[in-house]
Amino acid sequence: MKIYTKTGDKGKTSLFGGTRVPKYDLRIETYGTVDELNSYIGLIRDQQIDTHTSEILLKIQHELFTIGSMLATPPEKKVLKNGKERLNISKINIQSIELLENEIDKMNEKLPVMSHFILPGGHTTVSFCHIARCICRRAERISTQLSDESSIEPQILVYLNRLSDYLFVLARKLTIQNNAQEIKWIPEKLT
Repeated sequence: MKIYTKTGDKGKTSLFGGTRVPKYDLRIETYGTVDELNSYIGLIRDQQIDTHTSEILLKIQHELFTIGSMLATPPEKKVLKNGKERLNISKINIQSIELLENEIDKMNEKLPVMSHFILPGGHTTVSFCHIARCICRRAERISTQLSDESSIEPQILVYLNRLSDYLFVLARKLTIQNNAQEIKWIPEKLT
């Protein structure tokens, strides 16, 4: 597979199905943000973390590639002329979302109760989780905008929402595993 094609040299690219759009198109921005999120999750996975978490993050990375493919396919190109689906891969489904929910619940059982907002940081791995969480929220916002303008599968929005929750709870878990300290945000009162 050749890496450079020169077809994007004038600021346009192709969606899945061949439609040419500007590289600033909202659909491109949406799956580009999901790709950015995937890269940060890879960075978290490259840290010294437990095997189970690493396996879950790898599964999430695969699912984010699936989401990217789903987002790269405009509604009018989803079905081929012969009636078959263009994107012939497993899609994000309720099981994908339930996996995140189950992981959140398992981690939460072992964490102290939260009484305040928590400032991001305390350890490099924890900070990477918070950066990924913020990118995930951005991906969710952009996906919501795309959903308002065009049709996307609703489970994408649910998955991204749940994934940002997962990343927040994972940051808390990794704070404890790395003997770091959660710093509570306690607003200063006006005098």
